[in-house]
Amino acid sequence: MSAMKVLVAHNRYAAAAPSGENIVVDAEIAQLRAAGVTVLPFLRSSDEIGDLPAAQRALLPLSPIYNGPSQRALDEVLRTERPDLVHLHNPYPLLSPWVVRTAHRRGVPVIQTVHNYRQVCAPGLYFRDGHVCHDCRGKAFGLPAIRHACYRGSRAQSAIMATTLAVHRGTWRSVDRYVALTDAIAGHLRDYGIPADRISVKPNAITDPGAVATAGDGFLVACRLVPEKGVGLVLDAWRRHGDGELGNLRIAGDGPLRPLVESVAAGRADVTYLGPLGRSDTFAAMAASACVIMASTWDDPLPTVVLEALATGRPVLGTAMGGIPYLVGGSTGAGIPADAGVPTGAAGAAGATGAAGWIVEPTVEAVSAGLKVAAAGAGSLAATARLRYERNFSPDVLVDRLLDIYREVAR
Repeated sequence: MSAMKVLVAHNRYAAAAPSGENIVVDAEIAQLRAAGVTVLPFLRSSDEIGDLPAAQRALLPLSPIYNGPSQRALDEVLRTERPDLVHLHNPYPLLSPWVVRTAHRRGVPVIQTVHNYRQVCAPGLYFRDGHVCHDCRGKAFGLPAIRHACYRGSRAQSAIMATTLAVHRGTWRSVDRYVALTDAIAGHLRDYGIPADRISVKPNAITDPGAVATAGDGFLVACRLVPEKGVGLVLDAWRRHGDGELGNLRIAGDGPLRPLVESVAAGRADVTYLGPLGRSDTFAAMAASACVIMASTWDDPLPTVVLEALATGRPVLGTAMGGIPYLVGGSTGAGIPADAGVPTGAAGAAGATGAAGWIVEPTVEAVSAGLKVAAAGAGSLAATARLRYERNFSPDVLVDRLLDIYREVAR
Protein backbone atom coordinates (compact mmCIF):
# COMPACT_ATOMS: atom_id res chain seq x y z
CA MET A 1 0.00 0.00 0.00
CA SER A 2 2.90 2.36 0.65
CA ALA A 3 3.58 2.48 -3.08
CA MET A 4 0.07 3.70 -3.97
CA LYS A 5 -0.12 7.02 -5.81
CA VAL A 6 -3.32 9.09 -5.55
CA LEU A 7 -4.21 12.36 -7.29
CA VAL A 8 -6.43 14.49 -5.03
CA ALA A 9 -8.54 16.98 -7.02
CA HIS A 10 -10.29 19.84 -5.23
CA ASN A 11 -11.50 23.34 -6.05
CA ARG A 12 -10.84 25.29 -2.86
CA TYR A 13 -13.56 27.62 -1.66
CA ALA A 14 -12.68 31.32 -1.47
CA ALA A 15 -10.87 32.51 1.65
CA ALA A 16 -13.63 35.07 2.21
CA ALA A 17 -16.04 32.17 2.90
CA PRO A 18 -14.18 29.88 5.35
CA SER A 19 -14.89 26.26 4.48
CA GLY A 20 -14.77 23.15 6.60
CA GLU A 21 -14.33 21.24 3.34
CA ASN A 22 -10.99 22.97 2.66
CA ILE A 23 -9.84 22.04 6.17
CA VAL A 24 -10.86 18.42 5.69
CA VAL A 25 -9.10 18.08 2.32
CA ASP A 26 -5.87 19.59 3.68
CA ALA A 27 -5.97 17.30 6.71
CA GLU A 28 -6.72 14.22 4.61
CA ILE A 29 -3.78 14.91 2.30
CA ALA A 30 -1.46 15.15 5.31
CA GLN A 31 -2.92 11.98 6.84
CA LEU A 32 -2.50 10.02 3.60
CA ARG A 33 1.10 11.11 3.26
CA ALA A 34 1.76 10.09 6.85
CA ALA A 35 0.34 6.65 5.95
CA GLY A 36 2.86 6.27 3.12
CA VAL A 37 0.63 7.22 0.17
CA THR A 38 2.16 9.37 -2.58
CA VAL A 39 -0.33 12.22 -2.94
CA LEU A 40 -0.47 14.44 -6.02
CA PRO A 41 -2.54 17.52 -5.09
CA PHE A 42 -4.40 18.89 -8.11
CA LEU A 43 -5.90 22.00 -6.54
CA ARG A 44 -7.59 25.08 -7.88
CA SER A 45 -8.93 27.95 -5.77
CA SER A 46 -11.86 30.28 -6.31
CA ASP A 47 -9.50 33.02 -5.13
CA GLU A 48 -7.67 32.61 -8.47
CA ILE A 49 -10.65 33.82 -10.50
CA GLY A 50 -9.72 37.50 -10.31
CA ASP A 51 -6.24 36.78 -11.67
CA LEU A 52 -7.33 34.73 -14.67
CA PRO A 53 -6.53 36.02 -18.18
CA ALA A 54 -9.39 37.94 -19.79
CA ALA A 55 -10.15 35.13 -22.24
CA GLN A 56 -10.55 32.61 -19.42
CA ARG A 57 -12.69 34.99 -17.37
CA ALA A 58 -14.99 35.40 -20.39
CA LEU A 59 -15.54 31.63 -20.45
CA LEU A 60 -15.93 31.35 -16.68
CA PRO A 61 -19.75 31.03 -16.79
CA LEU A 62 -19.28 27.76 -18.71
CA SER A 63 -16.52 26.49 -16.41
CA PRO A 64 -18.82 24.30 -14.25
CA ILE A 65 -19.69 22.34 -17.40
CA TYR A 66 -16.19 22.19 -18.89
CA ASN A 67 -12.96 23.98 -18.00
CA GLY A 68 -10.45 23.46 -20.79
CA PRO A 69 -7.25 24.69 -19.06
CA SER A 70 -7.91 22.53 -16.00
CA GLN A 71 -8.64 19.43 -18.07
CA ARG A 72 -5.52 19.86 -20.18
CA ALA A 73 -3.39 20.32 -17.06
CA LEU A 74 -5.02 17.31 -15.42
CA ASP A 75 -4.51 15.14 -18.48
CA GLU A 76 -0.81 16.01 -18.50
CA VAL A 77 -0.42 15.05 -14.82
CA LEU A 78 -2.27 11.78 -15.42
CA ARG A 79 -0.06 11.03 -18.44
CA THR A 80 3.23 11.73 -16.70
CA GLU A 81 2.51 10.57 -13.15
CA ARG A 82 0.18 7.62 -13.86
CA PRO A 83 -1.62 7.63 -10.47
CA ASP A 84 -3.52 4.56 -9.28
CA LEU A 85 -6.71 6.59 -8.85
CA VAL A 86 -8.18 10.09 -8.67
CA HIS A 87 -9.87 11.21 -5.47
CA LEU A 88 -12.21 14.11 -6.26
CA HIS A 89 -13.77 16.48 -3.75
CA ASN A 90 -15.35 19.77 -4.94
CA PRO A 91 -15.16 20.31 -8.73
CA TYR A 92 -16.77 23.77 -8.93
CA PRO A 93 -16.17 26.10 -10.62
CA LEU A 94 -12.60 25.71 -11.95
CA LEU A 95 -12.36 21.92 -12.35
CA SER A 96 -15.86 20.79 -13.37
CA PRO A 97 -17.14 17.18 -13.25
CA TRP A 98 -15.24 16.66 -16.51
CA VAL A 99 -12.40 15.55 -14.23
CA VAL A 100 -14.14 12.16 -14.15
CA ARG A 101 -14.20 11.86 -17.94
CA THR A 102 -10.57 12.98 -18.29
CA ALA A 103 -9.42 10.39 -15.75
CA HIS A 104 -11.46 7.60 -17.32
CA ARG A 105 -9.99 8.39 -20.75
CA ARG A 106 -6.60 7.64 -19.20
CA GLY A 107 -7.94 4.46 -17.61
CA VAL A 108 -7.71 5.90 -14.08
CA PRO A 109 -10.58 5.08 -11.68
CA VAL A 110 -12.26 7.91 -9.76
CA ILE A 111 -13.70 8.10 -6.29
CA GLN A 112 -15.49 11.18 -4.98
CA THR A 113 -16.13 12.26 -1.42
CA VAL A 114 -19.62 13.78 -1.39
CA HIS A 115 -19.72 16.82 0.88
CA ASN A 116 -23.15 18.15 -0.19
CA TYR A 117 -26.15 17.45 -2.45
CA ARG A 118 -24.76 19.05 -5.62
CA GLN A 119 -25.58 16.07 -7.86
CA VAL A 120 -29.24 17.18 -7.65
CA CYS A 121 -29.43 20.61 -6.03
CA ALA A 122 -27.89 23.66 -7.75
CA PRO A 123 -26.55 25.25 -4.52
CA GLY A 124 -25.99 21.80 -2.98
CA LEU A 125 -27.99 22.52 0.16
CA TYR A 126 -31.52 21.13 -0.28
CA PHE A 127 -32.49 24.43 1.36
CA ARG A 128 -34.35 27.44 -0.01
CA ASP A 129 -36.12 30.49 1.40
CA GLY A 130 -35.67 29.35 4.97
CA HIS A 131 -36.86 25.76 4.56
CA VAL A 132 -35.69 22.36 3.38
CA CYS A 133 -36.42 21.99 -0.35
CA HIS A 134 -36.35 18.88 -2.56
CA ASP A 135 -38.09 20.40 -5.61
CA CYS A 136 -35.36 19.28 -8.04
CA ARG A 137 -35.13 15.67 -6.85
CA GLY A 138 -36.12 13.19 -9.54
CA LYS A 139 -36.13 15.81 -12.29
CA ALA A 140 -34.00 15.51 -15.44
CA PHE A 141 -33.58 19.29 -15.48
CA GLY A 142 -33.74 21.59 -12.46
CA LEU A 143 -36.27 24.17 -13.60
CA PRO A 144 -37.26 24.97 -9.99
CA ALA A 145 -33.67 26.05 -9.32
CA ILE A 146 -33.90 28.58 -12.16
CA ARG A 147 -37.36 29.78 -11.17
CA HIS A 148 -36.24 30.44 -7.59
CA ALA A 149 -32.74 31.72 -8.54
CA CYS A 150 -31.28 29.18 -6.12
CA TYR A 151 -27.64 29.52 -7.16
CA ARG A 152 -26.15 32.77 -5.88
CA GLY A 153 -29.50 34.54 -6.22
CA SER A 154 -29.17 34.65 -10.01
CA ARG A 155 -31.50 33.00 -12.54
CA ALA A 156 -28.72 33.12 -15.15
CA GLN A 157 -26.17 31.39 -12.91
CA SER A 158 -28.83 28.96 -11.71
CA ALA A 159 -29.57 28.07 -15.34
CA ILE A 160 -25.88 27.31 -15.93
CA MET A 161 -25.68 25.12 -12.84
CA ALA A 162 -28.94 23.32 -13.70
CA THR A 163 -27.55 22.69 -17.19
CA THR A 164 -24.29 21.44 -15.68
CA LEU A 165 -26.14 18.93 -13.52
CA ALA A 166 -28.18 17.73 -16.50
CA VAL A 167 -25.14 17.42 -18.78
CA HIS A 168 -23.15 15.54 -16.17
CA ARG A 169 -25.83 13.15 -14.94
CA GLY A 170 -24.08 10.36 -16.83
CA THR A 171 -20.69 11.60 -15.60
CA TRP A 172 -21.71 11.31 -11.97
CA ARG A 173 -23.17 7.88 -12.52
CA SER A 174 -19.85 6.69 -13.97
CA VAL A 175 -17.85 7.46 -10.80
CA ASP A 176 -16.23 4.23 -9.66
CA ARG A 177 -16.87 4.72 -5.94
CA TYR A 178 -18.57 7.35 -3.83
CA VAL A 179 -17.47 8.11 -0.29
CA ALA A 180 -20.56 9.25 1.62
CA LEU A 181 -19.86 11.12 4.84
CA THR A 182 -22.92 9.67 6.58
CA ASP A 183 -25.78 7.25 6.03
CA ALA A 184 -27.93 10.26 5.06
CA ILE A 185 -25.58 11.14 2.18
CA ALA A 186 -25.55 7.48 1.12
CA GLY A 187 -29.36 7.62 0.97
CA HIS A 188 -29.17 10.75 -1.19
CA LEU A 189 -26.85 8.95 -3.62
CA ARG A 190 -29.06 5.84 -3.79
CA ASP A 191 -32.03 8.09 -4.50
CA TYR A 192 -30.00 9.62 -7.35
CA GLY A 193 -29.54 6.16 -8.84
CA ILE A 194 -26.10 5.14 -7.59
CA PRO A 195 -25.98 1.39 -6.78
CA ALA A 196 -25.39 0.66 -3.09
CA ASP A 197 -22.27 -1.39 -3.86
CA ARG A 198 -20.59 1.74 -5.28
CA ILE A 199 -21.11 3.74 -2.07
CA SER A 200 -18.88 3.54 1.00
CA VAL A 201 -19.72 5.43 4.20
CA LYS A 202 -16.72 7.15 5.75
CA PRO A 203 -16.95 10.39 7.72
CA ASN A 204 -14.27 13.03 7.74
CA ALA A 205 -11.33 12.86 10.11
CA ILE A 206 -9.76 15.94 11.65
CA THR A 207 -6.28 16.23 13.10
CA ASP A 208 -6.36 15.55 16.83
CA PRO A 209 -6.08 18.86 18.72
CA GLY A 210 -5.85 16.99 22.03
CA ALA A 211 -8.48 16.78 24.72
CA VAL A 212 -8.84 19.76 27.06
CA ALA A 213 -8.17 18.78 30.65
CA THR A 214 -9.96 21.72 32.26
CA ALA A 215 -13.72 22.16 32.37
CA GLY A 216 -15.30 25.03 30.50
CA ASP A 217 -18.51 26.93 31.12
CA GLY A 218 -21.43 28.01 29.00
CA PHE A 219 -21.99 27.45 25.28
CA LEU A 220 -20.25 28.15 21.99
CA VAL A 221 -21.71 28.64 18.51
CA ALA A 222 -18.99 28.64 15.83
CA CYS A 223 -20.21 28.75 12.23
CA ARG A 224 -21.00 30.95 9.26
CA LEU A 225 -23.62 33.44 10.41
CA VAL A 226 -26.25 32.45 7.88
CA PRO A 227 -29.90 31.45 8.45
CA GLU A 228 -29.44 27.75 7.61
CA LYS A 229 -26.82 27.34 10.37
CA GLY A 230 -29.52 28.18 12.93
CA VAL A 231 -27.92 31.23 14.55
CA GLY A 232 -31.25 33.03 14.72
CA LEU A 233 -32.88 29.89 16.12
CA VAL A 234 -30.31 29.71 18.93
CA LEU A 235 -30.76 33.39 19.80
CA ASP A 236 -34.56 33.07 19.88
CA ALA A 237 -34.23 30.04 22.18
CA TRP A 238 -31.64 31.77 24.38
CA ARG A 239 -33.88 34.80 24.90
CA ARG A 240 -36.51 32.54 26.46
CA HIS A 241 -34.21 32.29 29.47
CA GLY A 242 -33.20 35.02 31.86
CA ASP A 243 -29.91 36.87 31.55
CA GLY A 244 -27.22 34.59 33.01
CA GLU A 245 -29.60 31.69 33.68
CA LEU A 246 -27.73 29.34 31.31
CA GLY A 247 -24.24 30.74 31.78
CA ASN A 248 -22.57 32.46 28.84
CA LEU A 249 -23.22 32.13 25.10
CA ARG A 250 -20.22 32.82 22.89
CA ILE A 251 -20.75 33.23 19.14
CA ALA A 252 -17.90 33.07 16.61
CA GLY A 253 -18.12 33.59 12.87
CA ASP A 254 -19.14 36.08 10.24
CA GLY A 255 -21.88 36.45 7.67
CA PRO A 256 -25.18 38.17 6.89
CA LEU A 257 -26.57 37.64 10.41
CA ARG A 258 -23.65 39.39 12.08
CA PRO A 259 -25.71 42.56 12.80
CA LEU A 260 -28.34 40.42 14.56
CA VAL A 261 -25.69 38.73 16.72
CA GLU A 262 -24.04 42.05 17.56
CA SER A 263 -27.42 43.55 18.50
CA VAL A 264 -28.29 40.70 20.88
CA ALA A 265 -24.78 40.73 22.39
CA ALA A 266 -25.09 44.48 23.02
CA GLY A 267 -28.35 43.94 24.90
CA ARG A 268 -27.44 40.95 27.07
CA ALA A 269 -24.52 40.47 29.44
CA ASP A 270 -24.55 36.69 28.89
CA VAL A 271 -24.02 36.84 25.08
CA THR A 272 -20.58 37.60 23.62
CA TYR A 273 -19.76 37.99 19.94
CA LEU A 274 -16.18 36.85 19.31
CA GLY A 275 -16.04 37.78 15.63
CA PRO A 276 -14.50 35.54 12.95
CA LEU A 277 -11.86 33.22 14.43
CA GLY A 278 -9.03 31.14 13.03
CA ARG A 279 -8.75 27.47 13.93
CA SER A 280 -6.49 27.89 16.96
CA ASP A 281 -8.74 30.59 18.40
CA THR A 282 -11.81 28.46 17.69
CA PHE A 283 -10.30 25.59 19.67
CA ALA A 284 -9.50 28.02 22.49
CA ALA A 285 -13.13 29.17 22.50
CA MET A 286 -14.24 25.53 22.68
CA ALA A 287 -11.90 24.90 25.58
CA ALA A 288 -13.45 27.86 27.42
CA SER A 289 -16.97 26.50 26.84
CA ALA A 290 -18.71 23.44 28.30
CA CYS A 291 -20.90 22.64 25.27
CA VAL A 292 -20.93 23.43 21.55
CA ILE A 293 -24.20 24.16 19.75
CA MET A 294 -24.82 23.08 16.14
CA ALA A 295 -28.41 24.12 15.39
CA SER A 296 -28.58 23.74 11.60
CA THR A 297 -32.02 24.07 10.05
CA TRP A 298 -30.91 22.40 6.79
CA ASP A 299 -29.67 18.86 6.19
CA ASP A 300 -26.09 19.75 7.11
CA PRO A 301 -24.07 16.77 5.79
CA LEU A 302 -21.24 16.71 8.32
CA PRO A 303 -20.39 19.99 10.07
CA THR A 304 -16.69 20.08 10.91
CA VAL A 305 -17.30 22.07 14.09
CA VAL A 306 -19.05 19.04 15.64
CA LEU A 307 -15.97 16.87 14.99
CA GLU A 308 -13.78 19.60 16.48
CA ALA A 309 -16.00 19.76 19.56
CA LEU A 310 -15.84 16.00 20.12
CA ALA A 311 -12.06 15.99 19.64
CA THR A 312 -11.74 18.74 22.23
CA GLY A 313 -13.90 16.78 24.65
CA ARG A 314 -16.95 19.00 24.40
CA PRO A 315 -20.45 17.53 24.06
CA VAL A 316 -22.79 18.93 21.43
CA LEU A 317 -26.34 20.22 21.49
CA GLY A 318 -27.42 19.62 17.89
CA THR A 319 -30.51 19.58 15.75
CA ALA A 320 -31.93 16.44 14.13
CA MET A 321 -30.77 17.49 10.66
CA GLY A 322 -28.45 15.88 8.11
CA GLY A 323 -25.38 14.24 9.62
CA ILE A 324 -25.55 15.87 13.06
CA PRO A 325 -27.31 12.94 14.80
CA TYR A 326 -24.81 10.56 13.18
CA LEU A 327 -21.92 12.52 14.68
CA VAL A 328 -23.37 13.03 18.15
CA GLY A 329 -24.60 9.43 18.39
CA GLY A 330 -27.36 7.90 20.46
CA SER A 331 -31.02 7.63 19.55
CA THR A 332 -33.75 10.24 19.44
CA GLY A 333 -36.62 10.31 21.90
CA ALA A 334 -34.76 9.60 25.16
CA GLY A 335 -32.45 11.16 27.70
CA ILE A 336 -34.33 14.42 28.40
CA PRO A 337 -36.55 14.49 31.50
CA ALA A 338 -40.25 14.69 30.78
CA ASP A 339 -40.52 17.97 32.67
CA ALA A 340 -37.89 19.66 30.51
CA GLY A 341 -40.52 20.73 28.02
CA VAL A 342 -39.04 18.94 25.02
CA PRO A 343 -41.65 17.41 22.70
CA THR A 344 -41.64 13.63 22.35
CA GLY A 345 -38.96 12.49 19.93
CA ALA A 346 -37.14 15.80 20.07
CA ALA A 347 -34.07 14.95 22.10
CA GLY A 348 -31.29 12.44 21.85
CA ALA A 349 -30.11 10.04 24.50
CA ALA A 350 -26.96 10.74 26.45
CA GLY A 351 -24.67 8.96 28.84
CA ALA A 352 -25.72 5.32 28.97
CA THR A 353 -26.31 5.09 25.20
CA GLY A 354 -22.89 6.52 24.41
CA ALA A 355 -24.20 9.73 22.87
CA ALA A 356 -21.88 12.71 23.13
CA GLY A 357 -24.63 15.27 23.65
CA TRP A 358 -28.25 15.91 22.83
CA ILE A 359 -30.28 16.02 19.63
CA VAL A 360 -33.34 18.27 19.39
CA GLU A 361 -35.76 19.22 16.65
CA PRO A 362 -34.97 22.57 14.93
CA THR A 363 -37.67 24.55 16.76
CA VAL A 364 -37.36 27.33 19.31
CA GLU A 365 -39.22 25.26 21.91
CA ALA A 366 -36.99 22.20 21.53
CA VAL A 367 -33.71 24.15 21.43
CA SER A 368 -34.78 26.20 24.46
CA ALA A 369 -35.48 23.05 26.47
CA GLY A 370 -32.29 21.41 25.20
CA LEU A 371 -30.23 24.39 26.36
CA LYS A 372 -31.53 23.95 29.89
CA VAL A 373 -30.69 20.25 29.99
CA ALA A 374 -27.28 20.73 28.35
CA ALA A 375 -26.35 23.50 30.78
CA ALA A 376 -26.89 21.08 33.65
CA GLY A 377 -25.29 17.99 32.07
CA ALA A 378 -22.49 19.12 29.75
CA GLY A 379 -19.71 18.64 32.28
CA SER A 380 -20.53 14.98 32.79
CA LEU A 381 -20.25 14.22 29.05
CA ALA A 382 -16.79 15.64 28.34
CA ALA A 383 -15.09 12.24 28.55
CA THR A 384 -17.83 10.61 26.44
CA ALA A 385 -17.38 13.23 23.72
CA ARG A 386 -13.64 12.63 23.56
CA LEU A 387 -14.08 8.85 23.51
CA ARG A 388 -16.56 9.10 20.64
CA TYR A 389 -14.00 11.05 18.63
CA GLU A 390 -11.22 8.56 19.36
CA ARG A 391 -13.29 5.52 18.39
CA ASN A 392 -15.09 6.90 15.35
CA PHE A 393 -13.54 10.04 13.90
CA SER A 394 -9.81 10.01 14.62
CA PRO A 395 -7.35 9.87 11.69
CA ASP A 396 -6.01 6.49 12.84
CA VAL A 397 -9.45 4.94 12.38
CA LEU A 398 -10.62 6.73 9.25
CA VAL A 399 -7.42 6.74 7.20
CA ASP A 400 -7.36 2.94 7.46
CA ARG A 401 -10.93 2.88 6.20
CA LEU A 402 -10.07 5.17 3.28
CA LEU A 403 -7.06 3.03 2.37
CA ASP A 404 -9.32 -0.03 2.25
CA ILE A 405 -11.57 1.84 -0.21
CA TYR A 406 -8.54 2.78 -2.31
CA ARG A 407 -7.41 -0.85 -2.45
CA GLU A 408 -10.84 -2.05 -3.55
CA VAL A 409 -11.15 0.56 -6.30
CA ALA A 410 -7.55 0.23 -7.51
CA ARG A 411 -8.05 -3.52 -7.95
